[in-house]
Amino acid sequence: MRARILIVDDELSVREFFVILLEKEGYEVVTALNATDALRIVRDQGLDLMVTDLQLKDGNGMTLLRDAKRFQPDMPIIMITAYATTDSAVEAMKAGAFDYLSKPFKIEEIKVIIQKALENRSLTQENKALKSQLVDKYDFNNLLGESEPMRRVYDLIRKTAATRTNVLICGESGTGKELVARAIHYNSPRKDKGFVTVNCGAIPQNLIESELFGHVKGSFTGAIASKQGLFEVAHKGTIFLDEIGELPLVMQVKLLRVIQERSFLRVGGTESVEVDVRIIAATNRNLEEEVKQGNFREDLFYRLNVIQIPLPPLRQRKADIALLSDHFVKKYAKETGKDIRRISSKAMEYLLNYDYLGNVRELENIIERSIALEGGQEVQFESLPGNVLNPEQNREKFSFKEAERQFDSGGIALDSLVDAFEKDLLLKALEKSHGSRTKASRLLGISSRSMRYRLKKHGIGGYGDLDYDELDELNESSEVIIREKLLGSDRFSKGD
Repeated sequence: MRARILIVDDELSVREFFVILLEKEGYEVVTALNATDALRIVRDQGLDLMVTDLQLKDGNGMTLLRDAKRFQPDMPIIMITAYATTDSAVEAMKAGAFDYLSKPFKIEEIKVIIQKALENRSLTQENKALKSQLVDKYDFNNLLGESEPMRRVYDLIRKTAATRTNVLICGESGTGKELVARAIHYNSPRKDKGFVTVNCGAIPQNLIESELFGHVKGSFTGAIASKQGLFEVAHKGTIFLDEIGELPLVMQVKLLRVIQERSFLRVGGTESVEVDVRIIAATNRNLEEEVKQGNFREDLFYRLNVIQIPLPPLRQRKADIALLSDHFVKKYAKETGKDIRRISSKAMEYLLNYDYLGNVRELENIIERSIALEGGQEVQFESLPGNVLNPEQNREKFSFKEAERQFDSGGIALDSLVDAFEKDLLLKALEKSHGSRTKASRLLGISSRSMRYRLKKHGIGGYGDLDYDELDELNESSEVIIREKLLGSDRFSKGD
């Protein structure tokens, strides 16, 4: 569509000049000879740009500028005058004018300024549209899930968003921690400012201070220019510190100072930089346990953990699987251009019975894969991957190839996967050793003490209660003698 430009000037020759010039450039031109007519046009018609004289017969161009901004705040306005002064130019720019020109005009100069003004308006509108899309996308009402655990999450987001309080989001990989962080930001008073994401586990330790706080030129080898840190970039907005548990202890001290003093020094700098930043942190670790082990500062933990939002794993909110699956079917059917509308009841049965170590991210990957393989109008169970159709067999056959596939789909829940795999091996070893923890520990190549610890960690009980550390020090014959002597006790039966 052609840009629509309003020319306001009480001189007919000036209006005619602009009409000829701008229509030749392909613009649509509307004219007004006074402020009253101009304001009526601004109020009633959609415009892309206004060019107005500073002195009008029925008023002041500056007043028109301010009134026009009330009706069309994003419309750029160019002021022109034959009596240019520095004061009037400064006043016009403060009132929101895009530019200020003196008569007589240079034609090429006018054309360039008008083009820049229209480009600026286009960028402003595009930026607003993108922000509107972000707000819609990360509105907590659009987070998927109707289960009771997710309702509690929505309630916390709603209560937290309006404050500037620091938030700690806890949950396994793939549960949507960044999505929740964005929902908090885009429903907060800071939504028009930046949302800066930092993956604390992905930045090399020797660079993380420079990334967070910036550096001055020459502060270290390779610092050929000064650089803003991410905290400066997030000024007046929100910074999301993902995988906060990976932050080195030395950086934890510096982060604590930023939280306490709201200022920091750039690397190599001497001047304090003040920032107004809301911090949202996320972790898939148990930070309280990390504090006990000395891996995370207790004072920093309490500063970050003002409000904690725990995200439930998908296996604890299986009531949401059907809703999430339907959403992903629509998403990937649209992307692939396939007329796939639903998931068959048999396929849904398998999806509901799967544990999802990778949580929502893994479910999305499963649906995307199934859509790619499906040829009909609904997803059949045959299109589901083998790990969903036979989860126990898959767990035993987990391989590096499978790990690479999950890495490509967004990542794996390593801790959960290792725990599940370890528990399966423990049970398998106990089964092979007919319940003997000593023999099971030997099959696994670990000490009896380690065996007891692992069984306790996974809640596996009912496999004897002798002190197997002592038995480990005996040979087979000694163990047999001891067992024979204890046959009369409650610890052993003759069947053992």
